[in-house]
Amino acid sequence: QAQLVESGGGLVQPGGSLRLSCLISGNTLRINAVGWHRQAPGMQREWVATIESFGRSDYRRDYADAVKGRFAISRDKNVVYLEMHSLKPEDTAVYYCSAGPSRLRVTTWWGQGTQVTVSS
Repeated sequence: QAQLVESGGGLVQPGGSLRLSCLISGNTLRINAVGWHRQAPGMQREWVATIESFGRSDYRRDYADAVKGRFAISRDKNVVYLEMHSLKPEDTAVYYCSAGPSRLRVTTWWGQGTQVTVSS
């Protein structure tokens, strides 16, 4: 079992930046992949990015087309970050992190989410 806690959300103006954090605790030895997802009001939850670990410093990163070039996912031990730049109003959503033993099973455990609002 693993526990995930997101933080770093808030209100930001269009064009601004935010960094979200996902703190992972519990049985972290089984976690090789961590993902970020988002859900806007009235919309289905969508995948944003995934980072998969291969050894101490070898990672695979994947991004949804909507965020490619603007968002960056990284991992420092048991914290996974999502750096978001050039934010747009359509990025407004609740952002969730998830984790699992591989990127194909990255939704094994979920956090509770953090709200990101992009508005002037």
